[in-house]
Amino acid sequence: MLPEISRSMLKNAIVLGLFAIATVGVVAAIQQGTAPRIAAAEREAQVQALAQILPAGSYDNHLLDNSRLVQDELLGNRNPAPAYLATLGGQPSAVILQVTAPDGYSGSIKLLVGILADGRLAGVRALHHRETPGLGDKIELAKSRWILGFDGKSLIQPDEAGWAVKKDGGQFDQFAGATITPRAVVKAVHKALQYFDKHKAELLAPEASHG
Repeated sequence: MLPEISRSMLKNAIVLGLFAIATVGVVAAIQQGTAPRIAAAEREAQVQALAQILPAGSYDNHLLDNSRLVQDELLGNRNPAPAYLATLGGQPSAVILQVTAPDGYSGSIKLLVGILADGRLAGVRALHHRETPGLGDKIELAKSRWILGFDGKSLIQPDEAGWAVKKDGGQFDQFAGATITPRAVVKAVHKALQYFDKHKAELLAPEASHG
């Protein structure tokens, strides 16, 4: 017969075990119930981010359902990233690329770069960065209108020399006390345009719209 203390320990162990099993069950049930809502929220956030790039009326399809994975040194991504094809009336109107500027002041800067079918920039937005608050974070539209300076630009406007910050002889403003961040973004956007020019036919082909 087990001593009283042993029976007490066994009882406590069984209670704790049952409690752990019940807790795991509750957590699993909660995760299962909230997963669809989280996925829907993430999808909506993606849709809103993409919608900031292209002007209203420039496309009529669901961008998240029209994408393909691409990878190239010019895009700066370590892994394949989605390229979203926008269409209007069944015809390709633009592509949104995920681009990485690897040489930001505090690390990599992830961007969305929208390019119209004619090669002009529809818009650029910062997706993720760790740049210095009050300085490098001016690449965010919420902090500064600097990022809007890319709208309408292309490989020929400005020319090759113009694709740099003014400190380097180019046409783009740098930030007071922070040149590295805008320099990295300008360089990455320029490379994205070069990638589009090189792969335009492939990116705008109807088969590129398979999600």
